[in-house]
Amino acid sequence: MSKAARTREFIIEKTAPIFNIKGYAGTSLNDMTNATGLTKGSIYGNFTNKDEVALAAFEYNLNCVDEIIRQEMAKHSSIQEKLLVYANVYENFLKFPFPNGGCPILNTAIEADDTHPALKEKASNAIHDWKNKITSLIQKGIDNKEFKSDIDPEQTALTMIAMIEGGIMITKLTGKLNYRKAVMQSVEKIIRDLS
Repeated sequence: MSKAARTREFIIEKTAPIFNIKGYAGTSLNDMTNATGLTKGSIYGNFTNKDEVALAAFEYNLNCVDEIIRQEMAKHSSIQEKLLVYANVYENFLKFPFPNGGCPILNTAIEADDTHPALKEKASNAIHDWKNKITSLIQKGIDNKEFKSDIDPEQTALTMIAMIEGGIMITKLTGKLNYRKAVMQSVEKIIRDLS
C-alpha cells in the first residue's frame, strides 16, 4: 500500500467515529484535524472536500458493522441461527466493536434525508443491501424447508430492519436500554416464527 493510500485510510479511520457521532453538518474541519493530528492541507491533499471524507467515513462505519455480522453468522449453520445474529448483535452491541455513535445507517439516514443527497443515497443503498441479504437468507430457509413456504421474505426482511432501526432510535432518544431489548426480543420472535 502506498503512503498516500495509508494516509487516506488513517484519515478515514480517525474521522469515521466523529462523523458517526456528530453527523456531517456537526463535524468541522477542526474536528478532523484534531482527530488525525494532520493539517487541513494534508486532509484536503488526500480528499477533494469534506463530502468525500464523510462518504468514505460512512463506508468505513458500515463495513465495521457488516464485518461483525459476517463473523457472527459464520459461527452458525442454520439459517434461523444466522438471522438471530441480527437480534443478538443489535441487542448486545456494546459487546462488539461497533462504531462509536451506533448504527451508521440510522445516523446518516436521519441527518441526510433532506440535506445531503450523496449521503442519503449511501444510506439508502445500505438499507437495500441489508434487505436483500435478509431476503436471500429467508428464501434459502424456505428452499431448504427450514422455514414455512408461505412466508414473504421481503416483507419479513423490511419488518426486521424497521424494528431494529426503530429500536435503536427509541433507545437513543429515551436512553432506556430495556426498550432496545424489548424490540430485539420481538425481532427474535419473528425469526423463530419463520419455522
